[in-house]
Amino acid sequence: MAEGGGSLPVAAWLSALHLDQYVESFQQSELWSVWDCRALTDEELTRLGVLLPGHRRRILLGLQKAFVEAPPPAGTQQPPASKPVPMKRHIFRLSAATGPEQLEPRCPVGCRPPLKFSPSLSGGSPEPPAASCSHLPALEDPSPPALGEKPPADGRTRPPLPPLPAKRHQLETKCQSLKAPPLPDRPPVLPPRAQNHSEFKGIPSNGFLWFPCRSYIYQKRWVKLDADYLRYFDSEKDTYSKRLIPVSSISRVSSIGDQKFEVVTNNRNFVFRAENDADRNEWIRTLQEIAEERKGKAPERTLMSLATDSATELANKSGFLELRGFKHKLFVVVSEDKVFLYKNAEDYQLGIGITYIEMNVGNVKEVDRRGFDLTTPYRIFSFSADSEQEKEEWVEAMQQSITEALSNSEVAERIWAVESNRFCADCGSPKPDWASINLCVVICKRCAGEHRGLGPGITKVRSLKMDRKVWTEELIELFQQFGNMMANQFWAANVPPSEAISPSSGSQERRRFLIAKYREGKYRHYHPLFGNQEELNRALCAAVTTSDLAETQALLFCGASVTCDTGDPQCPTPLALAERSGQRLQMEFLLHNKTSEPPRLEMVCSEEKPYSVHLPSITHNGFLYKTPSMVKPISERKGPEEFSRRWCTLQDGVLSYYENNRNTVPNGEIRVEEIVCLVNNPLHAHGIESTFEVYTEADRLYLFGLESPDSAREWLKSIAKSFVHPCAEGLLALDFERLGRLHYKGGLTLEHAQEGWFALVGSTLHVCSEDGCRQEPLQLRKLQELSIQGDHEVLVLVERRRTLYIQGERKLDFLGWVHAIQKAAGSSGDTLSEQQLTESDVPLLVDRCIDYITQCGLTSEGIYRKSGQNSKTTSLLEALQRDARRVRLKEGEHQVDDVANTLKRFFRDLGDGLFTRRWAPDWLWATALEDEEAKVGEYRQLLAALPPVNRATLKALINHLFRIQCFSGENQMTTHNLAIVFGPTLFQTDGKDYKAGRVVEDLISHYVEIFNVNDQEMKKQQDEITAIMKMREASSSGTQQAGDFICTVYLEEKKTETEQHVKIPATMTAEELTFEILDRRKIVMKEKDYWSCFEVNEREEAERPLHYSEKVLPILHCLGTESYLVVKKQMSMENMLIYLASRVGDCKHGMMKFREERNLLGLGLSTGFHDRYFILSHSWLRLYKEVRQRGWGWSHKPEKEWPVRNLKVYLGVKKKLRPPTWYLCCDTQADLREWFATFLQVQNGGSLWPLEHPKMRVAQPQQDARLGNISLIPLRGNESEMRNSVAAFATDPLTVSDPGHWMALHAGLHPSCIT
Repeated sequence: MAEGGGSLPVAAWLSALHLDQYVESFQQSELWSVWDCRALTDEELTRLGVLLPGHRRRILLGLQKAFVEAPPPAGTQQPPASKPVPMKRHIFRLSAATGPEQLEPRCPVGCRPPLKFSPSLSGGSPEPPAASCSHLPALEDPSPPALGEKPPADGRTRPPLPPLPAKRHQLETKCQSLKAPPLPDRPPVLPPRAQNHSEFKGIPSNGFLWFPCRSYIYQKRWVKLDADYLRYFDSEKDTYSKRLIPVSSISRVSSIGDQKFEVVTNNRNFVFRAENDADRNEWIRTLQEIAEERKGKAPERTLMSLATDSATELANKSGFLELRGFKHKLFVVVSEDKVFLYKNAEDYQLGIGITYIEMNVGNVKEVDRRGFDLTTPYRIFSFSADSEQEKEEWVEAMQQSITEALSNSEVAERIWAVESNRFCADCGSPKPDWASINLCVVICKRCAGEHRGLGPGITKVRSLKMDRKVWTEELIELFQQFGNMMANQFWAANVPPSEAISPSSGSQERRRFLIAKYREGKYRHYHPLFGNQEELNRALCAAVTTSDLAETQALLFCGASVTCDTGDPQCPTPLALAERSGQRLQMEFLLHNKTSEPPRLEMVCSEEKPYSVHLPSITHNGFLYKTPSMVKPISERKGPEEFSRRWCTLQDGVLSYYENNRNTVPNGEIRVEEIVCLVNNPLHAHGIESTFEVYTEADRLYLFGLESPDSAREWLKSIAKSFVHPCAEGLLALDFERLGRLHYKGGLTLEHAQEGWFALVGSTLHVCSEDGCRQEPLQLRKLQELSIQGDHEVLVLVERRRTLYIQGERKLDFLGWVHAIQKAAGSSGDTLSEQQLTESDVPLLVDRCIDYITQCGLTSEGIYRKSGQNSKTTSLLEALQRDARRVRLKEGEHQVDDVANTLKRFFRDLGDGLFTRRWAPDWLWATALEDEEAKVGEYRQLLAALPPVNRATLKALINHLFRIQCFSGENQMTTHNLAIVFGPTLFQTDGKDYKAGRVVEDLISHYVEIFNVNDQEMKKQQDEITAIMKMREASSSGTQQAGDFICTVYLEEKKTETEQHVKIPATMTAEELTFEILDRRKIVMKEKDYWSCFEVNEREEAERPLHYSEKVLPILHCLGTESYLVVKKQMSMENMLIYLASRVGDCKHGMMKFREERNLLGLGLSTGFHDRYFILSHSWLRLYKEVRQRGWGWSHKPEKEWPVRNLKVYLGVKKKLRPPTWYLCCDTQADLREWFATFLQVQNGGSLWPLEHPKMRVAQPQQDARLGNISLIPLRGNESEMRNSVAAFATDPLTVSDPGHWMALHAGLHPSCIT
C-alpha cells in the first residue's frame, strides 16, 4: 500500500473491493479507516455480517497484502503480531521468494485425536496444517499479440503475482513434475462484481464497428459495451462474443484519424474504425467517460488491484481444452457460475478473453472417453480433454458451477461458519455441500453418493443448497454447535492412516471406508458403558436433559435405544424428557435418529455382494383424505363420503397413515420400494378437489385426496422423490400425470426386457432406461401404430424410427398405463393441435381423407360439390376423430363423396378454424389488395403467422385442391368452383360474402408462390399423380388401402429367390421397408450391421443408398425400367459415422477431378476430366477453377455452383442419366467416403443413421498415422476400371484396392434424394 494508505476511508476501500453493502456495518463498529481494520479476523467479520466466505476471504486477503510491507501511520503504535488468518486447505499461494518446500503429509479430519470425550467443546477448532508446493516456473509465451492489438507504448509490464491456486488432491502429481506446460505467473482478471449501472445511463452501449482481423483487413463487428466489458460479436444476433475487454483495464481512448480510434488498456491497444466521424466521436466520448470515471478513483487503484487478485481465488478449475471449431487449444476457466474462454495462457494472464458462458442455462453431457459437451440454448460447446481423468475433473467442475448458479447457498453459508464444517468430515474436500442430518456431519458430493448406499437406517443425506424444506432453524443450530469436529471425535477417533481417505480417493475406497466408519463403527470411540444395555438407556435418559450433545451421540451410537422406557409415566421416552427440559437441540437430534440403526460389526458385507444404490429418504406429513385400498381399477367417481381423513407421514422409506395425529400406531403402511406407479388425477375427478393414486407391487391401488391443489402437489413430489430411482431423477422435474416403472423392449435389443421409468406428460411419453440414459420422448399423437398384443400383456407403440414394447407384469398397473396412453394418443379436442398428427404435423384425419380422394376421386365428377349420405358421413367422422389410426379407407367400402363430405364437415366444425379467429379477418382483408404481388406477399406473411399445425394443414389442403383443379376437365371442379365450396367451409361463414372464396381461389392460383414450391416438388407431385392414374387404368377395381403400392424388392442381390413383393403405403420410409424385408426373412440385425435400402441401376453401374427417412413411394414412381430397389448391408456406414464424429465444422473442401456431360444438339458430349477445387457447404456445392485466396474470402466467383437440395449423389458411373450430369473422381476410397458422407449429412440435417442405437452402431476404428481414427489407403490403377467402384464401396473399404472413385451428380430430380 502506498504511504498513507492506512488512512484511506473504509467506505472507499470497500468500494474498491466491490463490497459497498458492508460499509454501514463497518462504520457502526467504529471502523472508519483501513488501519482500523488491520486486526480483523474471520470470526469478527462473521459477527459484522459478512456471511459469504468469498467476501471474507477477499477482505482478509486485501488486508494481508495491504499491510505486508506498509509502515503504520505516523503516531500509531505498532500492534502485536497477530496470528495469520488460515487459508483454505485446497489453496496454496507462494511468493517469489519462497523456496521449494517438502509437502507435509495431510492429517485427515477423522485422524485427529479427540480433545475431550464427553464435555461440550469451548475452544476453537484446530487450524489445518500449512501446506506448500514447489514454485512453478513462469510461462513465457513468445507468440506475438493478436491482430488488432498493440503492446503498450511505454513498454511497461505488470509485476509477477503468485501462481494459480491448486487443489489439494492435485499437488501430489502436478507439484512434483514440471513436464506439463507451466501456468502463467498471474491469474486472469475474472469478472468484476456487479457495479452500479446508473453511471452508464444515457451512454450508447452497442453498434457496428470495423475491427482489423487477419492480414489487417477490417471486418464489420457488432460491439457491445456494458458496465463490465467491451465485447464484439460477428453479428447482433450472436450470444457469445469473439473477444471481451474488461472495462476496468481501459486507461485511455484516443482518435487516430480516418474514422479510427484506439482503446488503450493496461496491457494492449485495440484499434476500431467507425462508419463515420460522428460515430467515432460518440464512441470516444463514451469510452472516455468510463476512463475518467476510473481515473477519479485513482486513490483506490492499489486496493482495487488487490481486490482483483483476491477474486482469483474463486477460480474452480482452469487449464487447456480442445474446442470443436478452433484449431488450437483454448485456456478455459471455471469460476463460480461462469465458464471463461481464452485464446491462450497469455491472454488469461492479461484478463483479455474470448467470451464467457452463463452456467445457469448450461448442461454438461459426457460424449466419449475424452470428450464432453456443454450445451446451452444458443450453442453447443464440444470440448475434448487430454485424458479420461482430466475429462471427469472438468465435467465435475462444470456441474458444480451449474449447481452454484441454480442453488441457494444461505443454509450452506451459515453451516460453513463453523471452521470444521468447511471440509468434508470423511475425505477432507473443501466446501462440502451435502450433509447427513442424523449423523450431523457435513460431507462432499462424492461421499454423499456413497452415504446413500448405506441406506436411510444408517445415514440420511440431504443437500445444503437444494433441500431447503428440511433445514429448520433447530437443525441449522444443531450443525453449528455439533460440527464435523465433534462428530469425528466419536466416529473417527481411531482411524489408521493407511485406511483414511482423501479427496482423490476412488468410489470403492470411499465405500469401504464409510461402511467401516458408520455401518460397522470400526473407528468409533466406545463409551465406557458399551455392552450394558440397561445402563446405556439410563445414561441416555439423563443426558438428554442436558446440553451435552456429544454424550448423547456416544450413547445412542453405542447401543442406547432412542425409544427406551424412562420409567416416568408423564415422559415415557427420552424425547419427552428432552422436551420437558427445554433442550431443543437434543429433541432435534433424537427426532432424526428415531429409526437409526446402531453400528454392528456383524453387518459386514462381503466383497462379492453387489453394491446397490438405496433410495433417498424423504420426510413429509399432514392430513390426507383416503379411501380403502382396491384391487380393481377405479371405474366411477368417488364421492366425498367415501373418503376418510387420516394423518399420514412419509419417513424413512415408509408411507404410514394413522387414525389421527395423536395415535402412535398406524392403521397401515406402504413401503416406498413397493410403489410402482403414481398418478396425478385431474381436478374434481372425485369428490375431493385434488386426488392422486398410488399403485404397489402387490397389485393394490390407494386413492388419496386433498382440498388444496398446492398441498397435493407437495405430497406428489415427496412420494415421487422417495420411490423413483436416482438414475431417473430428471423425470421429477416434469409436471407428470403418471409416473412409474415398467419393463419394456425397444429397438434391436428384443431378447431381454429391461426396467425403465416412464412419465406421461400430456401427449408426450418420457422414457428413462435403467442405466440412467434419457431417451427421446415419444409424441403419442404422432404414433403410427398403438396396439395390444399377447392376450393384453404387451402394449406396442410404433413411431417412425422406433418401436417400443411395454410389458404388463402387474395387471392393475398395466391396465392403468394402457388406458392413459390410449387416451393421450387420441384426439383430445376440436382444434387442430389436439388431433392425431402425422410426422409433418398434418392431422391424421385430413391425411387419410386426402390420400383416399387422391387415389380414388381425382376424376370423380362434382367432387366436393356433391354431398354424400349424412349418416355415413357422421359415423365416419366419429370413427376418424376417435382413432384415425384404426380407420382404413377402402374403395368399395367407402364412397368418394362420403369421404369428401367428412373432410368438409371436419373443417367446418373445427374449434378455432383453420385460419384461426385471430388471423381470419386479416386473410379476408387481403383480398381487397389490387396489386397481385402485394397480395401474394401479404398472404405469405399471414401464412407465417399461423401456428405450425395450421400452416402445415393449410399447405396440404391447398396442394390437394391444386391437384383436383388439374383434372377439372373430367371432374368439372375448377379453381372457382372449389373456392365456392371451400371458402365458407374453411372460414366457417354463411357464404353470402365471397371474400372467403376469393382467399381460397387466390391460394390455389398462387399455390407455387405462396407456399414456396419448387420445380422438383411439382415434378414429384405430377409423377405421383401419373403413377396413380396408371394404376387405376390397369385395374378397374381393387381393394387396396389408400396410398398403397405393390412393388418388388430384392434382398442383397437381384435373383429370383430373393424377390419380395411388398405393399408400399404412402407413409412408408426406407427404414421401415428395410425392417419389413428383414422380418420376412427372419434376419436379426446384429451389432455393426447397417442394413439399408439401395436404388440400383439394372446394369449395376451406379447405386444410391436411400436415407432412412426417405419416403419409398415417390422414389418408386420415379424409377425407370432399368432400376430397382435392393436391401443390403451398407458396409461403409460405420466409417462414415466415425469420420463425421471426428470432423470439425459443417462444410468440406478439396480437390477432385471433374467431368461434365453436355447435351449439345441432342448429343451427349464429354468434356474430359479436369482438376477442380470444390467447396461443399450446407446449401451450395461450388466449383472453382483454381485455389486462390485473398484474406478470408475468395478472389473470384465460382465457375459453377449447384443447390445441394437439388442434387442426387450416385456412386459409380451411370451412363443413362439425363443431362445435365456431372462426374466427380476422388483419389482414394477414403476421400470418396468422406465426400459422400458430407453430402448425406448436409442434405439430411446432420442425421445419417437413426439415433436409436448409437452405442451399438459405432465401432472401434482402426488407427492410422495419417488422419487419427480415419483409415486411408492410397489406391492406384487405370481409368478403365472405374466401373468397379460400386462393388468396392459395398465391400470392406480397408481391404479393397480400386483405381478410381467416382460420384455422379445429377440435378433436376426431387429434392428428397441425394445425388
